[in-house]
Amino acid sequence: MKTVMLLGGTKGVGKEILKACLKKGYNIAFCGRDSKLANKIIESTDSKEKLYFHQIDLNVIGGIEDYYKETIKRFKKIDAVIIYAGITPVSSLIDTDEDTYDKVFNVNLKAPYFLLKHILRSMMEHKAGSIVFFGSAHMDYGQEDRTAYALTKGTLYTLSNHIAHHYAKYGIRSNYLVMGWTNTEGELQLRAQEGISEDELKNNAGSIIPMGRMLNPTDPVPAVMHFISDDSAMTTGSIIRITGGEFI
Repeated sequence: MKTVMLLGGTKGVGKEILKACLKKGYNIAFCGRDSKLANKIIESTDSKEKLYFHQIDLNVIGGIEDYYKETIKRFKKIDAVIIYAGITPVSSLIDTDEDTYDKVFNVNLKAPYFLLKHILRSMMEHKAGSIVFFGSAHMDYGQEDRTAYALTKGTLYTLSNHIAHHYAKYGIRSNYLVMGWTNTEGELQLRAQEGISEDELKNNAGSIIPMGRMLNPTDPVPAVMHFISDDSAMTTGSIIRITGGEFI
């Protein structure tokens, strides 16, 4: 039985991945700051023994090792890890303050880096493992008001390729999934603060994205499930774009 570890998992695409993993009978460790959201997920399933939630603030590095250790304690090994959690501050290069910069780099880059430090050791011991990074179309240069976010996503792509190149000899594979404009809870909240309704958001996105609509949280799930399955045992160092044709 596979064990999948999620960086995130209480909301958005991460939550949909969690649900898909449960349907496969996998064990799942997931994390976040909101234990109420996590408890709702746990209570909604008949497979509570397959779920482990670790409350953590990813802006603080101290809890990362504990999350790894508790997952190993509960499920003995980690077959796959999904790097999903991230924040998207609206700030251009000339407007970014130090606090905003530090937060986006801590959550989007530092937390995954140090989680993988521990997970790779376990995967090396078992001579197998799959890592899936959630990237962004911002990775190349990004919108003008997403500078720090774009930098973290570009660096995660480098990290994915680094792992694919140097750890394949241990049976570990790493792949990068570019997710386009998606109507997650966070995106809807951000747009609401700007005075844009969900319908307006969808209409605006539909007029920009070549395939006519923004992504739903379930759209990236099949690709993720493929990457963590045995069907992708020889797939590493790849980049998959699930964007509807959106290129920043």
